[in-house]
Amino acid sequence: MIEKKNKTILGIDPGSNFMGFGIIEYNKQNLKLIFYDVLIINKSNNQFKKLKVIFDYCINIIEKYNPDEISLESTFFGKNVQSMIKLGRAQGIAISAGIYKNIPIFEYAPLKIKKALTGRGSSSKEQVAKMVMRFLNTEIKYKYIDCMDALAVAICHSMQNNLFLERSYSSWKDFLNKKNINTR
Repeated sequence: MIEKKNKTILGIDPGSNFMGFGIIEYNKQNLKLIFYDVLIINKSNNQFKKLKVIFDYCINIIEKYNPDEISLESTFFGKNVQSMIKLGRAQGIAISAGIYKNIPIFEYAPLKIKKALTGRGSSSKEQVAKMVMRFLNTEIKYKYIDCMDALAVAICHSMQNNLFLERSYSSWKDFLNKKNINTR
């Protein structure tokens, strides 16, 4: 079997009210932005209707862009148990859509995503968004940061697949310099 030169990754930032989606294509040399969006889920008393909206949207994105892999940001532990349950359900629905379409799924902790993109696990969402644009070499106009988080998890996943690991690097700065990624 011949392996595809380019791979397409659907990154998902799960949420119960706002859900980020980002699709990138990558090969050994570069990353390319394909699509990004935020699904705004209407506030409803019926949680199951919200989950159906999420499932349908995920299926539509998968069918339209045919990603090779899906990467999701894992949930983090918060103080509000009800919020965690809703977030877990939203994430589960996104995972179910991928499983339904037989797409491999990968999950990354927020700390790992931040560290992969910025070199620091304590980076702000805005710092991560700036690095997303630098990695993709494009200015992205966004209203909701969730789409940038989704693109970040897709980029993080591409790094795990050895996109930038052909050569060894002495430091994060060395990596950015050799990849011509401007940090200013």
